[in-house]
Amino acid sequence: MLEIRKSEDRGHANHGWLDSYHTFSFANYYDEEHMGFGPLRVINEDRVNAGEGFGTHGHRDMEIISYVLEGELAHKDSMGTGSVIRPGDVQRMSAGSGVRHSEFNHSQDQTTHFLQIWIQPNVNGIPPSYEEKHFSAEEKRGRLRLIASSDGADGSVLIHQDAKLYAGLFDGSETASLGLAEGRLAYVHVARGAVEVNGVALRTGDALKVSDTDTLTIANGQQAEVLVFDLV
Repeated sequence: MLEIRKSEDRGHANHGWLDSYHTFSFANYYDEEHMGFGPLRVINEDRVNAGEGFGTHGHRDMEIISYVLEGELAHKDSMGTGSVIRPGDVQRMSAGSGVRHSEFNHSQDQTTHFLQIWIQPNVNGIPPSYEEKHFSAEEKRGRLRLIASSDGADGSVLIHQDAKLYAGLFDGSETASLGLAEGRLAYVHVARGAVEVNGVALRTGDALKVSDTDTLTIANGQQAEVLVFDLV
């Protein structure tokens, strides 16, 4: 089964310094039909104005992945971690038993555009931890590059859930397929551009819920950047 989640149907909140689109229910946006998909709980498309950011706040028992599309995002947390992530970087924070952190765009003239992704873990109360890795455009060009998994395979960041996250860049004749084991779910999010997934046309911000399907095929991209979740 293939079910489209259109970009314009997402929740939207503009706080002035932050312009955010919510794929699933989040904060003041509530839709009982879109509470998550499998263990995937949040995909927020955030644009943070120059010189602005999220003040220190807490999380618990959640796998939080940040994927930067444009600009840069400074991270600082109660574990003593401090870093700046940029396009190509994938940041994973396991909140576990509890962590506090802040995220800030220190640029004076450039908006930071990134995806904030939350995945519910399959274990609670673990010590919080942080990981960050870079995946070049060449690694994602015309293919689905594994960037997060439950075992850190192929140099991906490690998440505490039976899930895999892939990223790919597709344009023109580039195509890629992903096999799905029986009973698995998949969620495809188009971060930018346009693409076809199993013949379904998607554009920036659109997503596709996939079930009872054994293969995903991505084709006919137009400067597309795509995230694919393989979920239990």
